[in-house]
Amino acid sequence: VNPIIKAVIGSGVATGVALVGVPLTIWSLGFTAAGITAGSIAAKMMSAAAIANGGGVAAGSVVAVLQSVGAVGLSIGAKLGLASVFGPVGALIGSKIP
Repeated sequence: VNPIIKAVIGSGVATGVALVGVPLTIWSLGFTAAGITAGSIAAKMMSAAAIANGGGVAAGSVVAVLQSVGAVGLSIGAKLGLASVFGPVGALIGSKIP
């Protein structure tokens, strides 16, 4: 098979995995549209962040950003960023597969 075709396939697969896998992973940690799931890793992260911050979770913190993604999904900028990183990496890997 032509290396260019393998590169295009690799790019598409890697980009798809990133755009589906990242939100799915965030959701599985407990950051959901309904809020942070009780007893989850997200709940433990929120608790640690609140303790470290004097009772609240700081805006722009990792916990706040992950909850935002869990609630509304990735922004177009985040999607473009993921695609711009994972697409070329996937193309490189795909082109090298025998």
